[in-house]
Amino acid sequence: MKKLPTVYLEVKMHRKNEQLLVRFTYNETLINLINPLKLKWSATLKTWYLPYHKENVVLILKTLKGSAYVNKSRLPKKELFKRNLTDAEKKLMNNFFLYLKGKRYSKSTIQTYTFFVADFISFNTKTPLKELNNRNVELFIEKVFIERNYSISSQRQFISALKIFVVFYKHTQINDLELERPKKSRKLPSVLSQEEVLRIIQCTLNLKHRAILALIYSCGLRISELINLKLVDFHIDRKQLIVKNGKGRKDRYVSLADSFIPLLSNYYYSYKPKSFFVEGQKGGKYSAESVRKFLKNSCRRANIQKNVTPHTLRHSYATHLLENGVDIRYIQLLLGHSKPETTMIYTHVKRKDLMKIQNPLDIALQKIKKTDNHNEKVLLSGKL
Repeated sequence: MKKLPTVYLEVKMHRKNEQLLVRFTYNETLINLINPLKLKWSATLKTWYLPYHKENVVLILKTLKGSAYVNKSRLPKKELFKRNLTDAEKKLMNNFFLYLKGKRYSKSTIQTYTFFVADFISFNTKTPLKELNNRNVELFIEKVFIERNYSISSQRQFISALKIFVVFYKHTQINDLELERPKKSRKLPSVLSQEEVLRIIQCTLNLKHRAILALIYSCGLRISELINLKLVDFHIDRKQLIVKNGKGRKDRYVSLADSFIPLLSNYYYSYKPKSFFVEGQKGGKYSAESVRKFLKNSCRRANIQKNVTPHTLRHSYATHLLENGVDIRYIQLLLGHSKPETTMIYTHVKRKDLMKIQNPLDIALQKIKKTDNHNEKVLLSGKL
């Protein structure tokens, strides 16, 4: 009997979310099998991946059944439990799904919120819905989120989903006012210098790729905003670009750099896109994964060792505006932030003001120089 290839499943945080990694030695048959599932390839992790949740684990197992031996030993010990909903609970979840849809939440938010609430109800399958209280919520977090090492952002999403659910279904004993989201991790964004940004753009040899990176940086765009941009969104006569339906379904105007206009013209007449600003080889929207891939190649050619993503260019745009004296309120509008607190994080990473602050060690050494006339140079490497 022919020995089946082995596929390893494991879970890792990647691109700020938990991903299900599908690892195997190069095998054309397996690649053809998983192609319809639209898995993404990570050049960093050297593996295929998709969002980690029960449905995707089951999907992979069904797809590879009989074609590969699937090793699940690297999955969390507390694997996703089998969801077991009654017909009444399934109907309730379907109505909750429609309720969220009617509230015009995004597709991904609807799926995430429905998934978390369904898991919560399934976890408490022996407890009638009307008897569920805040202690049940705490136990679910302790037994599921903590033991599976879910991210803080996932836990915050669950609490947000539950807050909406108790408004939709008012018969539980869950106190909405006592549901607290854990505080977000406040990590400072990675930022490039202006010289590094220019080096990356200069080392991007493909004209289309260069136009993409220049536009992301010069307008502070999110990757989703870039791939959804249409030609009609450019107002060349006013040197403006309208970003439609950005995060939070907000529109905003950003200014086009004078230096970008010739590059835009060159790109447009060379590639002749029909509808979107950048299009795939067969038309339609360009892939976000493709942008990340060629950006990494450009960084390698530019000899930049940092982990640079399209969002790093957006962070750099905001930081450089702040360093150039642009008011934080205008930067908030240009970035499309709902809250000023989100924009304020850039005040912690701008370099010019920090560079003006004299280090206390230097001040201490300067004082010694003034009091000791015999030593013109006082160095840490020698005797003080």
